[in-house]
Amino acid sequence: MKRITRSLFARTALTLALAFIVFQAAAFWVVTRTLIVPVAERSADDLAGLVVLSAQTWVELPPQTRAAFERELARRHGLRLTTIDVGATADAPHFAFRTQIEDALSRRVGDAVELRGVPGTAAAWLDIPLGGHDLRVGFFPDRYAVKLPLAAIAVIAVGAFLSLLTALFLVRRITVPLARAAAAASQVGAGELPEPLPETGPAELAELARRFNKMAAEVRELLDNRTTLLAGISHDLRTPMTRLQLNLEMLRDAPSTARIDRAVADLADMNKLITGYLELARTTQAETKVRFDLAGLLEEVAADMGLTWPSAVPCEVEAGRLAVRQIVSNLIQNAQRYGGGMPIELVLECADKQARVIVRDAGKGIPDDQLERVFRPFYRLEASRSQATGGTGLGLAIVRQLAESNGWKVRLKNRAAGGLEAVLEMPR
Repeated sequence: MKRITRSLFARTALTLALAFIVFQAAAFWVVTRTLIVPVAERSADDLAGLVVLSAQTWVELPPQTRAAFERELARRHGLRLTTIDVGATADAPHFAFRTQIEDALSRRVGDAVELRGVPGTAAAWLDIPLGGHDLRVGFFPDRYAVKLPLAAIAVIAVGAFLSLLTALFLVRRITVPLARAAAAASQVGAGELPEPLPETGPAELAELARRFNKMAAEVRELLDNRTTLLAGISHDLRTPMTRLQLNLEMLRDAPSTARIDRAVADLADMNKLITGYLELARTTQAETKVRFDLAGLLEEVAADMGLTWPSAVPCEVEAGRLAVRQIVSNLIQNAQRYGGGMPIELVLECADKQARVIVRDAGKGIPDDQLERVFRPFYRLEASRSQATGGTGLGLAIVRQLAESNGWKVRLKNRAAGGLEAVLEMPR
């Protein structure tokens, strides 16, 4: 029970229920004080005035006409006027606004009036000493008592009930997706990939579901990359380590400069692989942004990579300088490796809100159905694992993760004239 009351739906429902109860009570009080009670007091005063006026008229009438007056008074106004003791010894029946009627009669008569009743009847009686006569006046409360405005009360109650149901419906529309997102988050925390959340409903909840689905996919991809990374380390390091161990064993019996050179080459290969793994592992964190000239950075990269870079108009951007440098370097290196020895083209397009760095080669390109797959860690179009025919398969994976962690976009597309075009897009 405690767990249920701690939920957002239960707390919101209880809060709304309390608010509507308070609202209904306040509305009833306002209607009562501003409408029901004033009407009741006016009706009570009118009844008291009719009673006193009828008694005074009866006293002033000739005795032979009083009986007719009594009958007419009973027929028209439901009042009984008599000098006979009717036996009103009991308390009068309780009815709404009895107090207001007694107060009004007391003011008119000039003395405290307490309504009495005859056992077994619904009439209320009062005594009025007037003109030497003890007059007894009776009336039926159902005719003169102000009725409670049941229609108004019903409207308020139904309105509050419908408002409460509507509020609970809206709250449930909010809390159910949140509960579903919480359950899915628990699955993500356990390393599972939950079913995508429905991206429907209010704009805020749909956006929350959309971002959560993206986050869950990224987490799953990160876990897959970690598994692939460990598998790649195990696979790619095993071959040079085996060669290195073999060369070291053979050096025991026959020292050779060539074997030492091969051992050193194997160590270099392992160092290169480990460096790539560490670079991939570091790409999940965004670099601190600084303001720098992108054209100047590309000039430095082009010089380091042996490319001819024409002068370009300065293009100020705010981004991670090292991340941009590594992405462009990896794209150029990839173009040099698979560009068929043809010249590499490096282009900078600087717009008001966006900067685009384009690397073009004239190689064979990539099949359209594999343009996204090449961004996976260790994925290579070349089937062998030889360092002579290709890299480690981490270059484009590093590019994609660096771009995503910094909020940039990297895409590949085949050129109509042949070759591949890699585009890095970043806001200025």
